Amino acid sequence: MKIEKLHHIAIICSDYERSKQFYTDILGFGIEREVFRAERNSYKLDLSLNGQYVIELFSFPNPPVRLTRPEATGLRHIALAVKDIEAAVRFLHSKNITPEPVRQDEFTGKKFTFFTDPDLLPIEIYEL
Repeated sequence: MKIEKLHHIAIICSDYERSKQFYTDILGFGIEREVFRAERNSYKLDLSLNGQYVIELFSFPNPPVRLTRPEATGLRHIALAVKDIEAAVRFLHSKNITPEPVRQDEFTGKKFTFFTDPDLLPIEIYEL
């Protein structure tokens, strides 16, 4: 098997409208398709970044709460690349989002930090 690329990341949210606003209005993802699946009482929102399909955002009635400890088994975080970490941090602060202090990757020398989405999913921003 030869994997060509990462196709998408699936995220389940607890408050669909709040998460939709966060990923589109704050992080700038574009809406490719939005579908309400009546049989599941669930929305599925396909999001893109720079024209590339990236995230499936799902809503389900009463999903269980995510473990938030970063060392728990499973998906640890998603990472988004930025050209200017300081500008990204200022932008997040302007949207009342407080990221962790900026750190430097000991192997690459690049700067990075973390913040969370409305359901406490860790998101990393990593400077190119």
